[in-house]
Amino acid sequence: MAPIRVGEPDVRPDATAHVAGVREGNAVGSYEREPGHHGDGTADARRSTGIRPHDRDPISPSMPNLSPG
Repeated sequence: MAPIRVGEPDVRPDATAHVAGVREGNAVGSYEREPGHHGDGTADARRSTGIRPHDRDPISPSMPNLSPG
């Protein structure tokens, strides 16, 4: 097998994985700030897609709102 050539690393191997001040997705309150999530625990198409989400919502208000994906 031929040796694999790689470039210089972008970060030091001993660099920390987490940076102070960076929000994590599992932090308290993150759910409310996400687009497409509602306070009652339901979600709409904005949760799953940002490409014309209004086109992915139900046609009729009586239909259930099942987000794509």
